[in-house]
Amino acid sequence: MKRSEIEEISISDMNNIGNSLVEDTSKPKKNKLSKRKKIIIISGSSFGGFLLIILFLLYGPWGGFRNFWITSAMTTMSHQYLATSLYSDETIQEVLRANSIIEPDGSTNPNLINFKKYGKTTAYKNKYEEEILNHKKDALYKLINIEGKSYKGFLVAIYDPSRISIATTKYLGKKGQAITTVAKENKAIIAMNAGGFFDPDWNSNGALPHGTVISKGKVVSDYIDANMAGGFVGFDKKDRLVLGKFSKEEALKKGLRDAVEFGPFLIINGKSAFVKGNGGWGIAPRTAIGQREDGIVLFLVINGRIPSSIGADMLDLTEIMENYGAINAANMDGGSSTELVIKNKIVNTPVAGGKNGLRDMSTFWIVK
Repeated sequence: MKRSEIEEISISDMNNIGNSLVEDTSKPKKNKLSKRKKIIIISGSSFGGFLLIILFLLYGPWGGFRNFWITSAMTTMSHQYLATSLYSDETIQEVLRANSIIEPDGSTNPNLINFKKYGKTTAYKNKYEEEILNHKKDALYKLINIEGKSYKGFLVAIYDPSRISIATTKYLGKKGQAITTVAKENKAIIAMNAGGFFDPDWNSNGALPHGTVISKGKVVSDYIDANMAGGFVGFDKKDRLVLGKFSKEEALKKGLRDAVEFGPFLIINGKSAFVKGNGGWGIAPRTAIGQREDGIVLFLVINGRIPSSIGADMLDLTEIMENYGAINAANMDGGSSTELVIKNKIVNTPVAGGKNGLRDMSTFWIVK
């Protein structure tokens, strides 16, 4: 009997039952509260068992869950308390040291990009190449479903990188905008979130981008934040993806037409980053950008923090980009910022909690 059913029996009901029955003194009386007590005992035991499991995961000898918990919390701007309230600074630093990423040395060599137009072909190196190259004639892009052990997401192959640029909120320095609004205002077929933004007290309106932002060959924003890490990620005037840690003056000298500052870099000139553990960035929704040797650009978004897709770590992103032939690739702002829009429709499952799960942000990759 369910607890609600027990509580619906009133005192008058009990009197009526008593009057209609003859008490049998030859049989021992049943405890009328026994079932309720059993329910309470079972519920208490279940909660206690659940609590023990949680404590074992958080503090037990197996470090996998602890590593996931700490790195995932510490790479967010609004939920670090989930780690700091449970672990000492020493434990947190020990876990972060055991989970890190060493980026490839140097910057990209644009001359390694050799644009190629493919004719009709039925011979492919592997299934990933087939997914990229087997598309409709004169297609601008192709959407590919991505799935791994802990994640699901989407890869967009863009066949004409000259159509890719950086868009910003039109209220730079004052407030951000939703990705759907920016896509409509720029008449973009595709829009994906780009760099991070200043987020004091985790209550930002997305107004101020991290680092230098270049649009159409000009610096449109230049805010230096001590918490920002990474380097330039952008396209030069020959539509080649350039990754490098240099000054804004050097970026302009290299001919960057559209760029943001973020990271870490996953692949440079075909050499992948060394990822220790989960890379120190935890498991979360992710966004990344890459370019193949033949010039095809890859937009990648991974859903996270939902039952069907926990999220991805830096190793996952690197392996996906490797599989699909990227010789240069970089991580973009992730977590609640991971968003992809195609033809004015939200493709992934954003988890920011705002309208349609979207948050106001400052920079976006768009395809016109």
